[in-house]
Amino acid sequence: QVQLVESGGGSVQAGGSLRLSCVASGRILNYYVMGWFRQAPGKEREFVTAIRFSDSSTMYADSVKGRFTISRDGAKNTVSLQMSSLKPEDTAVYYCAQSRRLGGNWSRMPNTYDYWGQGTQVTVSS
Repeated sequence: QVQLVESGGGSVQAGGSLRLSCVASGRILNYYVMGWFRQAPGKEREFVTAIRFSDSSTMYADSVKGRFTISRDGAKNTVSLQMSSLKPEDTAVYYCAQSRRLGGNWSRMPNTYDYWGQGTQVTVSS
């Protein structure tokens, strides 16, 4: 069973930065896609960003484009999310996710990801 463990959440003022990390218990293979999702209270889980391990290509939600950066470290089985210029509307629980079924394709849909971390809280105050 794969385990994904997130860390790095916390509280920050608007305009600040945070860096989230996700460590996978097993090796992340090239055909995997690793993503970050978030869920605010009373809202559905939404796509934030993803990275394809085959070529390190990335995809971002419009709401975070230019402010968030996803990166990978294959040797450490780690995916990171650098968040800058944070806004109060970025407040949510952030989840790391892994998909093994996309075959090199992209997906923003949570139900296409196979494994999930426990989540880490990010709170941005105004």
